[in-house]
Amino acid sequence: MATVESGVATGVSFGLTDEQRELRALAREFAEKEIRPRAAECDEGQIHATDIIAKAHEVGLMNVHLPVALGGLELPCFDGILVAEELNWGCSGIGTSIGANGLAAGPILIAGSKEQQRQWLGPLIEAPVLGCFGLTEPGAGSDVSGIQTTAVRKGDDYVINGSKMFISNAGHASFMVCFASTDLGAGSKGLSAFVVPMDTEGLVVERHLDKMGQRSTDTSAVAFSDVVVPAANRLGAEGDGFKIAMQTLDFTRPATAVGAVGVAQAAFELSVEYTRERVQFGLPIAMNQGVSFLVADMATEIEAARLLCWQAAWMIDQGRGRKATKYSSFAKRFSADTAMKVTTDAVQVFGGYGYMKEYPVEKLMRDAKLFQIYEGTSQIQRLVIAKEIYLP
Repeated sequence: MATVESGVATGVSFGLTDEQRELRALAREFAEKEIRPRAAECDEGQIHATDIIAKAHEVGLMNVHLPVALGGLELPCFDGILVAEELNWGCSGIGTSIGANGLAAGPILIAGSKEQQRQWLGPLIEAPVLGCFGLTEPGAGSDVSGIQTTAVRKGDDYVINGSKMFISNAGHASFMVCFASTDLGAGSKGLSAFVVPMDTEGLVVERHLDKMGQRSTDTSAVAFSDVVVPAANRLGAEGDGFKIAMQTLDFTRPATAVGAVGVAQAAFELSVEYTRERVQFGLPIAMNQGVSFLVADMATEIEAARLLCWQAAWMIDQGRGRKATKYSSFAKRFSADTAMKVTTDAVQVFGGYGYMKEYPVEKLMRDAKLFQIYEGTSQIQRLVIAKEIYLP
């Protein structure tokens, strides 16, 4: 996948390799056969789909970016988003549970030593082990500099106190990459990153949160009370935490964005099928311009969102630095907003039936909303984009 800069083509190609097509087909087949039949049940009961996650691990659809040296596939970002779209097409709650290991592994890949990578990432290859990413707090979401969780050095250890909020997979994870302040007065420059086993004394999953959508992803509140962590579990140097977190999110953002594309694609396909079958005034409603134009707009906006995701992933794989940051925010903002619009329009296309739980589009609409919120709200993405425009 190439791009166009300043109006000059740089080897543009939108084709996938045979291997990429096979990978995407594998992910689609898995989503169709394993995820979709369980999606409604897991949504209704807020069920963490342990068995599906284990199957995804078995067929190689988890942890796809882990290094070959650890036994992983070491796929580029671009290949990873091909998988992510299909899993989220199946169900974004289950897809997020499977994909959230990328967030947990990211800081360790970015800043971990070889020994730390073997210790914490090796088990992810061997079994369907989950990690979680502990950045957000009750009072610090988009404003990472407002993090109040502290890590105080005491000899060869750190003592962590504080709380984390909205942590995906926390109730089922074996470890958390926790971001805590080692210098509260330094704001974001005082953040450091630590790998904390979830069974450490003083670390408690306080409650599982009851969400509107993506209900099959466990999302929890976590508390730290005098949690002792060896200094050897720190990733990078003291004060590197903010940089590590931002680099992780830059890499994972295209996968989150393309998850929204998967949800929108599912809503679009259901809308096309329904409008062909639903008859009013003696004709399929697809023959009604008011309806067909909604569907046409869905198709156009989904294609545009997917291409932004592809471009952002390609730029990351090419090491395009800050340009990748801007394009990842392009992709996340546009894809999230597109998914919300498309799923809302899908409910409208289905009419009264669309509002009923018996039909899947109401779930897709609920699921879509979260893409506008997590891993940086749509408003935060606009701030990032504006900063990249005005302060290049």
